[in-house]
Amino acid sequence: MQFMILRRSDTVSETAGFPSAELVHAVPSAQWLHPSASGLRMTRSAGQWRVSGEGPFDARELVAGYTFVEAASREEAAQLASQWPLADAEGQAELEVRQAGCPGGCVGFGMGALPQGAPADLQPAALKPGCKPYAVLLRSDAGSEADLEPPAAVIDTMNRANQAGIRAGIALAGEGLRASSKGVRVKFSGGKASIIDGPYAEVKELIAGYWLVQAESIEGAMEWVRNYPYPHPPDMDVVVELRGVHLGS
Repeated sequence: MQFMILRRSDTVSETAGFPSAELVHAVPSAQWLHPSASGLRMTRSAGQWRVSGEGPFDARELVAGYTFVEAASREEAAQLASQWPLADAEGQAELEVRQAGCPGGCVGFGMGALPQGAPADLQPAALKPGCKPYAVLLRSDAGSEADLEPPAAVIDTMNRANQAGIRAGIALAGEGLRASSKGVRVKFSGGKASIIDGPYAEVKELIAGYWLVQAESIEGAMEWVRNYPYPHPPDMDVVVELRGVHLGS
């Protein structure tokens, strides 16, 4: 199984000096987010999109970076997370381990990799000169925390939209996340790890999935956000956070 390890934000990660060069070197597969001061949140309500907030945001609600690991179980993934580099863990770092996979079967894809079952002529999108990478973080709600499965037609539309984004050279990666009841949090204090099983009461602190997209500016990323066919019914609000990314490798 695949698990996403999310490094939760704090006052350290919300500074321009995070991550340290040592941490970037220690987790080369990670994607690190710029401080939320340069980010924004968008909300779709009654079919209309608006910018619902500009950063900085409450650090307790944020993610500072993420990477993926393969593990046979949640417990094994938690043990892998507990080996987080001392370059970060000697402080008060907190990690969230979430099982990857979209309820209903929307197919995830990674940097340089295609969704399973993609057309033979589809090629992975690559970073383009002049473009910037942005993390599109889909904020959780009661439905995502219940692992509700969208109708098959909705999943099919999302899969086709992901493939179209790859073909257009915009979508670099994307994955859904299972409910936090299937995850754990790993908290470090003085370099020692403690593990706390999910679920977590504060849904506003969670994300239900992400995409990595590229655009010449944040306005281009916002346009992609507006056009994506999210799994939510039309009468349900959708909240998305946009954050600039600098890649760890």
